[in-house]
Formats: sequence, structure tokens, C-alpha cells
Amino acid sequence: MLENTTLAPASVHGATTTREARAQQFKVMALKMRRNTSAMIGLVLLILIFAAAIFAPWLATHDYTTQDLANRLAMPSAAHWLGTDELGRDIYSRLLYGGRITLYIACLTALISAPIGLVVGVVSGYFGGWIDMILMRITDIFLALPSLILALAFVAALGPSIENAIIAISLASWPPIARLARTETMMIRKTDYIAAVRLQGASSWHILLHHIVPTCIPSVIVRLTLNITSIILSAAGLGFLGLGAQPPSPEWGAMLSSARQFILSNGHIAAAPGIMILLTSIAFNLVGDGLRDVLNPRQE
Repeated sequence: MLENTTLAPASVHGATTTREARAQQFKVMALKMRRNTSAMIGLVLLILIFAAAIFAPWLATHDYTTQDLANRLAMPSAAHWLGTDELGRDIYSRLLYGGRITLYIACLTALISAPIGLVVGVVSGYFGGWIDMILMRITDIFLALPSLILALAFVAALGPSIENAIIAISLASWPPIARLARTETMMIRKTDYIAAVRLQGASSWHILLHHIVPTCIPSVIVRLTLNITSIILSAAGLGFLGLGAQPPSPEWGAMLSSARQFILSNGHIAAAPGIMILLTSIAFNLVGDGLRDVLNPRQE
């Protein structure tokens, strides 16, 4: 009883110390992020874009599916802030709801591709040998084709829809993450720290899960943030070709596709979704660059 009473406060103190250390580390990272002007600009843009998508039902001025053929191709006005499209639908309201679809595709694709790439890269880099050869050759096959072409092939086989577009883009997005995780793992497994853990009797899977994977996660997060730009462009490309979100869904790429025939006469129809794709891509790139500076322990 006395022994248990003595150990309990020490355990609580150790947990408290760990939490305090993590809190202090988070404060230092947040301070570095705040000092990065471009990263903060990107973060503000992302917050505004996500907020507009989340609160679209309250921010929209019209029903994004309602057609008004008598008011088609209208210029921006007090009634329609960004004008109307070829079917008289309010472009501003469609942009808000289109942001939901685009961000949904980007975020879900990132959540699917990141674990796949991380697992493949870590297992390949740690075990090496024939496992590394097989996994990396499969990765090379996926890397040999442009991501959009690969996504087009998968969507053509699965059929056009948002869900199939997510699966297709995910299958085309994991190889760069796998390459990065493999490189990180090959450097980490040679360190004295991992050798000491191995000498203490830890199994390979314990080392992978508790020591190597946590070390690789920051680099994967940075790479994933930068990859979201290509994911957004791939989603817009599929929508532009009619293989992503289907009408009347107001996906930005699909909006560009329907507006391309009016670019010369009514450029504002195509400009609105194009600018949103550009701003979202730039915002993710700026945040990714900031995270790279903050999460890179080698850069001081």
C-alpha cells in the first residue's frame, strides 16, 4: 500500500510534466507561425474560405439551384452580387455551396491518401529488402503517370461522381507521401536512439508505431498541406471534364466548364470560380510553407 501511494504522485507529476512540455512546444510553434507573415495571410484566407463554406446556407442570398432564364447572364448588381450564369442562377450563392464540395473532396482525399502513403513509406523504409523493392516499384508505377491522368483513368473505370473522384484522386496522391515517409524512416532507423530501443527488446512494430511514425508525421503534414493544391486542381479538372460532381452540384470546376463558352462575352461567369480555385490553392501553399518552417526541427 505504501509503495503504491508513493508511486502515484510521481506518475501524476510525470504526466503533468509531459503535458506542460507539449503545451510549451505548441506555444513556441504558434509564435513562429505568427511571425511568418505569408503563412498568417494564408491561414486567414483559409479560415474565411472554410467559414464561407460552412455557413453557406446563411450567407447565400439565393437558392443555388433556382433558375431564372429571364435574368440569365446578368452582370453583378445589388440583386445578384456576382451576376448570374447561363441559367439565371446566382453565381455568389453557387460559389459558397461549391466551396463545400471542393473542400469536402480536398479534405477527405487528404485523410485517405495520408495514412496510405505513411504506412507504405514507413514499412518500406524500415524493413528494406524485398519488401522495400515491391512497395517502391508499385509506388514508381503510380508516380510514372501524371496524377490527373491517373485520376481520369480511375474515374472513367468507376463512373463519374464525387465519391469516385475522391477515390481516384486519393489513389493518385499517396505516392509522394510514401516516398517522403520512406526517406525519413531510412534516416531515423540508423540513429542511436532506435538502436537503443531495439536493444531493450522492443519489437519492430512497436518501434514503428511509437517511435518512427510520430517522427514522420510532421513532414507528412507539411507535404500533405502542399499536396492539397494539386488535389483541388485535380478535383476541378475532373469537374471541368464532367467526371466529378454532376449537375446541378455547384462544384467550381464544373462551373468553369459550363462558363467556358461565355468567357469572351461574359467573363465574370468564369472569373468567379477561377479566382476561388486560385485563392484556395495559394492559401494552402502559404500555410504549407509556414508549417514547413515551424515543424522542421533542422531549420533554426
